[in-house]
Amino acid sequence: MPLFAANLTMLFTEVPFLERFARAKATGFHFVEYLFPYEFEPTELKQLLVKHGLQQVLFNLPSGDWDRGDRGIAADPNRVDEFRAGIPKAVDFALALGVGNLNCLAGKRVTGVDDAQHRETLLGNLKFAAKLLGAKGLRLMMEPCNHFDIPGFFLNRTDQALELLAAADEPNLFIQYDVYHAQREEGELVATLRKHLARIGHIQVADNPGRHQPGTGEINFPFLFQELDRLHYSGYVGLEYIPIPDSSLSLGWLKAMGLLKQYRSGGLS
Repeated sequence: MPLFAANLTMLFTEVPFLERFARAKATGFHFVEYLFPYEFEPTELKQLLVKHGLQQVLFNLPSGDWDRGDRGIAADPNRVDEFRAGIPKAVDFALALGVGNLNCLAGKRVTGVDDAQHRETLLGNLKFAAKLLGAKGLRLMMEPCNHFDIPGFFLNRTDQALELLAAADEPNLFIQYDVYHAQREEGELVATLRKHLARIGHIQVADNPGRHQPGTGEINFPFLFQELDRLHYSGYVGLEYIPIPDSSLSLGWLKAMGLLKQYRSGGLS
């Protein structure tokens, strides 16, 4: 039974970030995720989680300068030292917040660097990060992202991620499977889940086109969620979508798909 997590980077954006924890709890969530915690003190974030009875389940490793267009730096051979210097900071935040899953973004291709060098850089950085996280009992995710939304992003497809998993051979390294990115890049959503669920550590959802909530586009989410239950997926499903018309009203899909009780119970029967 999937556990639904509100992505506070995408949802409840009508209020400042630190007020979104209360909105998530008031709307019925038990779990949250978001892109980055680093501009805040971990004690401040932990207090909000405790105050509102929330569990945070995921955030990203430091990923460069997001406002200037970086979407990760793990595949950039010119920024290996920067990437690796950020891992201890991410670990400290994860331990302080009680977060077990951290996501690594490969980033965009660098002019003048061939794909082989990008791959070797990414592989080396994944192994480095996985070892440091594993020593603290943490899991590392890597996320393929579609090349339409993020032109030049190095890691686009599930098969690329699977090849890196095999080459890295780190037991705490998994795929973060974003249904929206996968639909845009390759389709075959349920077939991929059936074949590779053991290597998928976290799932995120949004519909296509538009990256809005489930039920607004072409993806057959009732079938997908039924299959996740049939496959006994007990991990988290992050709601990383652009809500329309607003966050609270966007959650109507949970009732329409028969998932409201599951969502409100936090996965407890």
